Amino acid sequence: MTRYVRTLCILAVLGLIACDESPSIGGGPESLDAQLRRQFTQWNIVPIGEAPPQNPAMVALGQALMFDKILSGNRDISCATCHDPTQHLGDGLALAVGTGGSGSGPARTLGAGRQFVPRNAPTLLNSAIGLPYIFWDGRLTRFGPPLPDVVVPTTDLLQGQAMLPVLNRREMRGEKGDVDVLGNPNELAQIDDTLSNAIWQGVMHRLVAVPGYVTMFNAAFPSIPPTSLRFEDMAKAIAAFEMDAMMKNGSPFDRYLARDNNALSVEAKRGGVLFFGEARCSQCHNGPFLGGREFSNSGVPQLGPGVGQGAPLDKGRGELIDFQFYQFAFRVPPLRNVELTAPYFHNGSFPTLESVVKHYNDVTTSLRTFDPATLPASLQASYHGDIGTINAVLATLDTRLQAPLHLTDAQIGDLVAFLKSLTDPAARDLSGIVPASVPSGLPVR
Repeated sequence: MTRYVRTLCILAVLGLIACDESPSIGGGPESLDAQLRRQFTQWNIVPIGEAPPQNPAMVALGQALMFDKILSGNRDISCATCHDPTQHLGDGLALAVGTGGSGSGPARTLGAGRQFVPRNAPTLLNSAIGLPYIFWDGRLTRFGPPLPDVVVPTTDLLQGQAMLPVLNRREMRGEKGDVDVLGNPNELAQIDDTLSNAIWQGVMHRLVAVPGYVTMFNAAFPSIPPTSLRFEDMAKAIAAFEMDAMMKNGSPFDRYLARDNNALSVEAKRGGVLFFGEARCSQCHNGPFLGGREFSNSGVPQLGPGVGQGAPLDKGRGELIDFQFYQFAFRVPPLRNVELTAPYFHNGSFPTLESVVKHYNDVTTSLRTFDPATLPASLQASYHGDIGTINAVLATLDTRLQAPLHLTDAQIGDLVAFLKSLTDPAARDLSGIVPASVPSGLPVR
């Protein structure tokens, strides 16, 4: 045995390297573990760590607010309607159904005269720390002031995320002339769209009228009289609840990062080597969260009511002022727990991980041959499959996606196995974070 090999064996016995991590001896093939760990270094794949501890009184308040429909104009929808624990903090729908709808989860349906929210409701799992952008178009960012016309009075992205949906008529606020579930006029819907502070104050006026909330306010904000609290304080509480309850980082992949080579199956390891290598997934999905740090036009079919000036199309980040060069580009989603958060992409146009990987195998062909029959029946008529739209999307397709990958069915299966290794078993059942009741007395479900 050479001194070099003897040294590697000693290091392995001491636990300083993994047995399969050492370089091949005598020019043999590099092990899967050695390939993966080398790729981790290249793509900055490191553990995401734990969320900082939160004030229990603040967490309790945030939990109540998250599930209380009093925040919506018609008192018929809560944050948790679209970020439902039974759906792994999404809603299981391709496009979200906002105020006026009925039911929950994938069975939720539009109310009379209502339209779908233009985009898929992204999961809140692991959104609590480290991500530089919020929302599909990245309108809230750590890298500067918020991009929408609304001035969000906080630099914390989680707080900002909680403040915007209550302003949106389709998501939570309702339309002028709406009557709430109690038969009262929806006073929040009567406020002009430009008066965001007045809308937030209107929500606070509701909350301070509920004795149970006043008690919770005093516990969470003992130095601030309830009547002096602002909605950004409520958003701070919601963010604290998200930090406390929604970080799930105990997946097999996390255990593998902690040096347990047996945490991943051989199929998942092969898929990981593909993910970080030949399949080129890591060119976008990199860093601790495997994504969330940039934008890409991934050649996704266009469907739904559209957004802004581009409606009935959704140009994503390209709809924002000064970002028109990002036509049809959306935030690259982080992939932790991605197995649980179907359907996929900004409009839920692909129902399974297998269908997503097959799309990336040949994006141009996938878009040109997309079958709207694979969509939910309620959305099939809203598919924009005309040749002009398809060509417009492909005209700015991410250059990294223009060449087919030529993956085999076996390789696609290995990639899916790797993606499923990102699932924390504790994220499969989140029913424990649902409160039995909320201070307003409105139904939680």
